[in-house]
Order: sequence, then C-alpha cells, then structure tokens
Amino acid sequence: MSRRLEIGLLLVADLVAFALATWLFYMARFQWGWLGPVQNRPEWVGPAIAVLSLYWLLLFVFFGQYQPRFAQSRFDELVNLAKVITIGLLVLFFLLFVDDPNIGSARKSIPFYWVSVFGTVAGFRFLVRSYQRWRLVRGLDAHRALIVGTPERAEMLYREVEQYPAQGLKIVGFVPVGEEPEGSEGPVLVGTLPVVGRLQEITRLVERYQIQDVLVALEATDRERLLEVIERCDGLPVSLKVLPDFYDIISGFARTNEIYGLPFIDLMPAPMPVWERYIKRLIDVGVSFLILVGGLPLWVLIAVLIRLDSPGPAIFRQERVGRGGRLFIMYKFRTMRQDAERETGPVWAAEDDPRLTRIGRWLRKTRLDEIPQFWNVLKGDMSLVGPRPERPYFVEKLSQEIPLYRRRLRVKPGITGWAQVRWRYDSSIEDVRQKVKYDLFYIANMSLRMDLKIMLRTIYVMLTARGR
Repeated sequence: MSRRLEIGLLLVADLVAFALATWLFYMARFQWGWLGPVQNRPEWVGPAIAVLSLYWLLLFVFFGQYQPRFAQSRFDELVNLAKVITIGLLVLFFLLFVDDPNIGSARKSIPFYWVSVFGTVAGFRFLVRSYQRWRLVRGLDAHRALIVGTPERAEMLYREVEQYPAQGLKIVGFVPVGEEPEGSEGPVLVGTLPVVGRLQEITRLVERYQIQDVLVALEATDRERLLEVIERCDGLPVSLKVLPDFYDIISGFARTNEIYGLPFIDLMPAPMPVWERYIKRLIDVGVSFLILVGGLPLWVLIAVLIRLDSPGPAIFRQERVGRGGRLFIMYKFRTMRQDAERETGPVWAAEDDPRLTRIGRWLRKTRLDEIPQFWNVLKGDMSLVGPRPERPYFVEKLSQEIPLYRRRLRVKPGITGWAQVRWRYDSSIEDVRQKVKYDLFYIANMSLRMDLKIMLRTIYVMLTARGR
C-alpha cells in the first residue's frame, strides 16, 4: 500500500468515525434521553458534526496520528489514540462546559462522548490496519531491506525475519562488514540471499534496490563496526534497526520497537514527538517575525554603520549545508573585511581575528551579527535552536575526520545551539570534536524544554557580551 493510499484510507475512516460519534452523542442526549433531561434541543446537528470533525482532524494531525506506522502493533496505536482523545475531550470540556450552568449534565455527557469517539475511531482504524496486515502477510506491501553485518549473525537474523511475514520485510541481500567474502559474486547465506555489495557502496545499493530498511547483524561487542554502519547510513532515506541480544534487554539498554514478534531497536528515531516539532516551528516563526519587525530600526542602523566602517555590503551571504545535506544561503551582518579569505581560503575564525572590522568585533561579542539569520528561520532553512550550519568544504573535510559528524544533518541547523552556549568558537579540529559531542547530545535529547534552556543561555551571552 502506498503512503498516499494509506493516508487517504485513514482520513476517510477517521472523518466517518468523527461524524458517527457526534451523531451518536446527539441522539443519546437530545433524542433518546440517555443522559438525562434536556431543556434546549438544537435543531441542526449538521454544523456541529462539521465543526467537531474538523476539530478532531486538526488535533490528530497535531499529535502525529497520520505519521508512518508501518507494521506496528494495533494495540499500541489504540493506546495512543486513547491518550489523544482524552486530551481533546479535556480541551472541549473547558472550552464549552466549564461555565455551563448545566455542568452536572455535561459531566455525564463527556464519558459517553469519549466512548463514542474512541469506539468509532478505533473500530475503523482497526479495520484499516487489519487490511494492511493482511496485505503484509501476503507480501504485497513489504519494505525492501538489506542485512548488514557478519555472515553468521546475518543468517540467524534472516531466519528470524522469515518467521514473521506480518512484519512486512523483504530481505533482498546481504552487505558484509569486515572481512572480504570469497568469490566475486559473494556466497549465498540462506536460500537465495546473495551478497549484493560492500558497505562502502551502501548509498548506491540503497538507491539501486530501493531499500527502505537496513537491519544490522553484528555482535553486541563489535562497537567499531556498528559505528561504521551508522556513519555510512546517516543521511540516507532508510530506517536503521538492530535486533538486541539478551544482555541488552535485561540491562534495560534496549528500548525496542516490537514489530510482530521481533523487538528491533531503531538506531535513528525521530528526534522529537510530532506535536513538539509543530510547536517548535510555531515558536521559530513567531519569534523570528517579532525580532525582525520589532527591531527593524536598529537593524537598519547597524547596516548603515557596517557600510560606513568598511567597504562592502552590510549583509554577508554564504552557502551552508542544512538538514539532509541540502544547501542554502545563510545571511549575517558582515563582521570582516570584504576580502577576508582571498589569500587563505576557507578558515575558521580565531580569537582577536585581525580580519574583524571595528563594528564587526562588537557585533560578534553581542551575537547581533546573527540577526539576519532570522530570515533563514522564517524561510524554513534554519531553526532558532540546533547545530550550527557549516560550509560544504568543512562538512566534507570533517565528515572524514570526526565519527558521526554527518548525524548533525538530521535536524535543521540553528541560530544558536547547545554547543554554542557550552563551548567556544571553532579554532581547531579539537574544538570541532568537542562541539560535535554537544550537538549529538542535543539531537538525542531534543525537546522544547531544552530549546528554552539554550535560548535563555544565549540571551545571557548577548547581554554580557561574551560572544566571539
């Protein structure tokens, strides 16, 4: 089933469920008298059905109920639905009934409406997911997967995957890690499972075989090889999963995502819940708009001072690497002379850099040189908080020298970040190594709470002029 068809079926099923639930609630309260006597009976139920259906649809979108849930447990989805519907009903209760003189009747009505919405939505979704599982069992919509690892572990994993067709994985080949296999074509591991290439060719293999999942088959102690696999797969449009061993499970290390019997660990999960990502984007847009518009006279004054201080444009434009490796043009107030890298080529800024202009030195200390990047945030190239974007030259260079450097590209770059408020400016490769640690920590712990903490620290740096 295509992603478009899945979304279409879910939308139709949910809209029918929302309308049916509202109609049942109307009939139970105003026609059948199940919820007590009613003084005012509305004549038209149609508008209520339309408004409430739109409300539930927006709420489901906000809480990520239409995100991909390939081959996941139907029970887990029902639990998640119950949480979202409970939140939605609490919001409705406070909006509609908290000042209602008949609040006692409303309290009786809310549980019935909860049962109506949950029962209808769960029922229709159960039918859609059961149809999807029926197709998966017959191999109609299976994800194409590669096994990456050692032959022994790969053979064991392949046999286990074959025992659970409902998980929807079709293994198309094996990619060895470590020793070179014998023969040009590679040995057959189990049945018709061939060696399709080397780990160094993983990008080409993913594209050639249209791979959606990469399954890691390595020993738990083989950390160096696991790190190499993660580095090679970072940035690819695939899900990277590993089957935990017994010691991982009993130690509590493995928080698994069970797929019909196989408890895979997702090595590259989504950094933030869907609802937090929406709020983060709303904050990005709102704050950026307020700063750009509210401080417009000051920004114009700064631009004039830059032009008077040294020849050249007030706004500096430079190509940077964004999320997923996409290139974009980043804007800053110019703080250096116009020909700063004419003789040296791309280099990092140094402490007391002689290339800085007089106004530029002050802008660096107060971080006001970053103000034009709020336009990048409005455009969607950047976020308020995230790893700092780097130039393509340095991305290629540092990717070869620092493990997991490209993992920074999994999220939008930011105007400020955990590395910026915890470490100094890049002046050496060791500085970059330290900042990558902070960036990876941020990506693994992304939350609105952490973003707020970073923004408050950034404001402190600006007010005390401790920037560089």
